[in-house]
Amino acid sequence: MNRLDEIVRQTCQKWSVSLVEFNGESDHVHSLIDYPPDIALSKFIANLKTVTSRLIRRDFREHIQRFHRKEAFWTGAYFVASTDGVTLEQLKKYVRIAYCSRNSRKVMMRNANH
Repeated sequence: MNRLDEIVRQTCQKWSVSLVEFNGESDHVHSLIDYPPDIALSKFIANLKTVTSRLIRRDFREHIQRFHRKEAFWTGAYFVASTDGVTLEQLKKYVRIAYCSRNSRKVMMRNANH
């Protein structure tokens, strides 16, 4: 998860997006981001998935091949929500603890293996 966090942060920086909080499990991640209004969110997420998939596969090839047989690393789906009436601290707390819930559907990226 540390390497994935690093890749996500680097990619966000290239897009002028702030990664506020990041967490997850082996099959999904939660990301809280702050992005400027001129960013096409669908293009950013597509790029984020492409970059993370390519670099994680490169850096952990042997490990991934043992567990992940599908061609796509991430599914094409993602969940995005904007909020009002919720503090930034409440959102950060959600991202920090949400990975504990296996039934959570609020994910930004989900691994295609699941």
